[in-house]
Amino acid sequence: MRAVQFHEYGPASVLRIDEVPEPHAGPAEIRIVTRTSSVSAGEVRIRSGALRAALSAPFPFRTGFDAAGVVDEVGAGVSGVAVGDEVFGAAATDTRGANADVAVLAGWARKPAAWTWEEAGGAAGPVETGYRVWDRLDVRPGRTVLVNGAAGGTGSVAVQLAAARGARVIGTASPGNHAFLRSLGVEPTTYGPGLVERVRALAPSGVDAVLDCAGGALPALVEIAGDPARVVTIADLGAADLGVHLSHTTSGLAGSPPDPEALHGLAAAAELAERGLLRIPVAHAFPFTEVASAHALSETGHARGRIVLVH
Repeated sequence: MRAVQFHEYGPASVLRIDEVPEPHAGPAEIRIVTRTSSVSAGEVRIRSGALRAALSAPFPFRTGFDAAGVVDEVGAGVSGVAVGDEVFGAAATDTRGANADVAVLAGWARKPAAWTWEEAGGAAGPVETGYRVWDRLDVRPGRTVLVNGAAGGTGSVAVQLAAARGARVIGTASPGNHAFLRSLGVEPTTYGPGLVERVRALAPSGVDAVLDCAGGALPALVEIAGDPARVVTIADLGAADLGVHLSHTTSGLAGSPPDPEALHGLAAAAELAERGLLRIPVAHAFPFTEVASAHALSETGHARGRIVLVH
């Protein structure tokens, strides 16, 4: 089968589509014939070498966490899903490999009819992240939350999950993305100098929880929250210096143990989608063979929503 991997750090051009042996579903796993999969911003940073000081990549490094497709193998101990079912889900964090013709999933849910294949292929990662972070921060009705980087692939899903919990959501983005955020039920503001004052003007009574999806603004976010315990970042490796929790699920990240995965969020998100309460914004869908272009778009930092590969 074909799979995306890289054998060295470098620009997007180091990505290769190689022929590799097919994986098979083990206990508590399923395998799908992949219809769509997504590009992970974290893996883009790993491929570039930006994270080499904190995370050593084993070469060849096979990419892809999220995928959607049709089940063709069901592992031992699995119930409630059968060969031929349409699902979306996530590969095991330490093995990845979803950017491939077939993918083994460690967590999954039925693909909502309300989602296109492109949406489904980009859903699992941001959904899992959103449930993991909002559970930790105890987001519930009546709370006010701030998402830094709200228009990106993870932020654009996380804001909807917070709103579905009954929270008031404020999100940072460039002015050109403010109308997009309003369409998701978010009160937008711009990032950069003056952020503390702008958020306080919107929420004079304060903010209960902050999710940082972009990095580079933690001192201001802690000041807004009033307590580093109310802030979680998925993007800033310097979080510990400010007492902020860096949430991730990758073992081997130096000085930062992984959090338990919130795979229970996949089925809950599918239910929200069927009720019309959750979209998966897709910035661009590339043919599978154009994975280098997909990585290059991710590196611009200006993609509005998820970047997806169509197999």
